[in-house]
Amino acid sequence: MTSGNGADMIDWDLAVATANRLVRPGPDVGRDEARAVVAELRAHAKTSEEHVRAFTGLDAGDNDTPVLVVDRPGWARANVQGFRHVLRPLLDKVEERRETMPGGAALGAVGGKVTGLELGTLLAFLSSRVLGQYETFAPQTPGATGRGPGRLLLVAPNIVQVERELGVDPHDFRLWVCLHEETHRTQFTAVPWLRDHLEQEIHGFLGQTEVDPSAVLGRLREAVSAFAGARRAGGTGEGEGDGPSLVELVQTPEQREILGRITAVMSLLEGHADFVMDGVGPQVIPTVTEIREKFAERRAQGTGRFDLALRKLLGMDAKLRQYRDGERFVREVVGRVGMEGFNRVWTSPNTLPTKAEVADPGSWVDRVHGRAGTADEAGAEGPTDAE
Repeated sequence: MTSGNGADMIDWDLAVATANRLVRPGPDVGRDEARAVVAELRAHAKTSEEHVRAFTGLDAGDNDTPVLVVDRPGWARANVQGFRHVLRPLLDKVEERRETMPGGAALGAVGGKVTGLELGTLLAFLSSRVLGQYETFAPQTPGATGRGPGRLLLVAPNIVQVERELGVDPHDFRLWVCLHEETHRTQFTAVPWLRDHLEQEIHGFLGQTEVDPSAVLGRLREAVSAFAGARRAGGTGEGEGDGPSLVELVQTPEQREILGRITAVMSLLEGHADFVMDGVGPQVIPTVTEIREKFAERRAQGTGRFDLALRKLLGMDAKLRQYRDGERFVREVVGRVGMEGFNRVWTSPNTLPTKAEVADPGSWVDRVHGRAGTADEAGAEGPTDAE
């Protein structure tokens, strides 16, 4: 995993080894129970595919992307492979910069170890929190660097742990999780251009990254000063109105512009998945109301002050807003123009909502549908079960 142009700027093998060493053990599950959980998750993933297609009207064709039920180390390994692909432009840029620096080779070797440790530590932390993931940029094979067709990951020990913590029906909860993740798989398989568009945006973001150490250090100092100033002004670092995270502060203006577009897309994808869960859930999951309420409370609160602080530092609290704002966007648009009208969002990159439109769904409806046709389209389809 360490071969290839620019790839030695991150010691990928060390990242995997670090994640494996630091990952927390999962819940106590016997062998027979573990096999039953894996089998049920696979069955629910297949069932969810049919429910999602029927509810959304999205045609994913012959969806042959794999479904992998993994443990925490397996999730970390899979994401290392994805990172290696998506970070390629940045790694190549750093490699070019390193070749012109005195002692660049030695610095790169040391930096690769440090970065590998950092990445492995972060993945170990996240591996106990992720329930499922559609890995959009999966490689073709475990050792390959090219892009594969994507794959759905379900992290079995985390699903079992959360269902126990919440005290909900395990069979219902597993299907509920699968509905969300299967929606993501359907989004990318039914909308072929979506993955390439998102990858181009990410590569554009990485291409704007400043690799000059002095410039990065200067921006970081400015970010720390701004962050500290906000804290002195009364911010707690735990609320939504406390300003940007350190990660956001060290970005260039060009990166913030690209990030705004990426955030809008991610809000759409996450909100759409939540909307589908709520729409399908009452039909197939008897305890969906209890699950939704308990999980929403858990999602908002985190697991402690350290977790809240780290989420703020990394900008992960923005993801919580993506679920909320994106779901509201989808719900309001479907309420105005029906599901078929909403599905125009998947026509091209030009019909994706902007960040401003996510906050103001009516403006997207006006731009894509026009004011005259809005009432007629909404009346033709009527409200959905999710309303």
